[in-house]
Amino acid sequence: MAGRLEVVKSERLKKLSKLRELGINPYPSKGQRVTHKAQDIKKNLGKKVVVAGRVWGWRKHGAFVFADIRDSSGQVQLWFQKEKLGKKFDLLKLFDIGDFIDAKGHVVKTKAGEVTVDVADVTLLSKGVRPLPSTWHSLEDVEERYRRRYLDMLMNPRVKEVFEKRSQIINSVRKFLVEEKDYIEVETPVLQTIYGGGRARPFKTHHNTLDIDIYLRISTELYLKRLIAGGLEKVFEIAKVFRNEGMDRSHNPEFTMLETMEAYADYMDNMDLIEEMFEYVVLKVFGKTKITYQGLVLDFKRPWERIKLEDLFKEHTGVGIHEIDTLKKATTLAKKLGVEVRDFMTDGEILLEIFEKKCTDQLVQPTFVYDYPADFYPLAKRKADNPKLVESFDIYVAGMEMGTNWSEQNDSQVLLEAWKEEKKKAAQGNKEAQREDTDFLDMLEYGMPPTSGIGPGLDRWVMILTDSPSIRDVILFPTLRPDKKK
Repeated sequence: MAGRLEVVKSERLKKLSKLRELGINPYPSKGQRVTHKAQDIKKNLGKKVVVAGRVWGWRKHGAFVFADIRDSSGQVQLWFQKEKLGKKFDLLKLFDIGDFIDAKGHVVKTKAGEVTVDVADVTLLSKGVRPLPSTWHSLEDVEERYRRRYLDMLMNPRVKEVFEKRSQIINSVRKFLVEEKDYIEVETPVLQTIYGGGRARPFKTHHNTLDIDIYLRISTELYLKRLIAGGLEKVFEIAKVFRNEGMDRSHNPEFTMLETMEAYADYMDNMDLIEEMFEYVVLKVFGKTKITYQGLVLDFKRPWERIKLEDLFKEHTGVGIHEIDTLKKATTLAKKLGVEVRDFMTDGEILLEIFEKKCTDQLVQPTFVYDYPADFYPLAKRKADNPKLVESFDIYVAGMEMGTNWSEQNDSQVLLEAWKEEKKKAAQGNKEAQREDTDFLDMLEYGMPPTSGIGPGLDRWVMILTDSPSIRDVILFPTLRPDKKK
């Protein structure tokens, strides 16, 4: 394959040199002014048009050449005639499949009945030196598909459709929050001196001028809450966040998260917000509330099911969560169920680990699971009637966790004590323990109203809504190992 590639490249490089010898720029800044897309040609029979795109087919018939070009909207046939193009017709032998060209001419129908542009003038816009594959030979090499996403999109129309749908989904989320719910979109720092807002290992770098270590954000939460304290009552950010963690079908180190904060709201209000928003999005993008994901028919029509974590725990383990009130009992149950326990885990964290490993696979339809063990959520407000639990919920669809959300802790003293416990966990080896942010505590001392936010991972939502099995199928350029062949 490599030998054949070099032969073709050599032939194309000769054509490139010949074009330059003839005084033709094979990479001009601009060609003819494009007037129509490929999908519009059938509606413009008899009219003069200018189209542009990549050459996808090339058929010589003596004094005629037929070519197919593709643009973002589709494909159109071009008809080149020697008597009409004159000397320019002879240049066509220097063109290849994969080149970008534009063409001006009238829209006609051929004898075969195909709508075609009868070309009066043509411009080479970009000469392709490396040939396109006749078929995408690396389909079985998944990493090669992700690495060469441009070929993946060219050779697989389905891939391009997924990313068009991704754009529509994210734009619909934004439209819903801004136009339907009066939220303000904001931007918060990507580089942070203290990372916070969740449990995760950060990516660390160094700022040379300031001579300080800084981190790529793992969340936008603490900054959004600062804005609530500053008087903005409804804010959101669609943000790239970074977590230095494992990679699998639902995890990528760089991903897109929607985070909101709303003053005077609690976690129950945000259950309403989530289901209203994604019903809106699915209707906007797909025109219906039922879609199929990996063979499962999912219905996003409100209302969604709401289940307490303790009820699901009892159903799947046979044990009441309140019966497990010591570290020893939690550890014993985990071992019995085959769930790994790490040394720094509290009893509440072990119970949550059991829940995630044993109780979520069957949550197929959009479902809220609420009232989580407090140990894992220092930033969440504890339930007034049971301080071992917090006002928190997760969203599950097709057995996958789609975002964690809670009523925000706005008592600075309670949060300080929770962060002290996190510091102990860090000392015991928990690399994902949260760090104390003294500036944030200062803000809380000035006062922040009751607040709640949501934090759905948008890549996972795009996975579900586009029937994509892996998160890397919905991220244009996912994180990969370096190409060993380079």
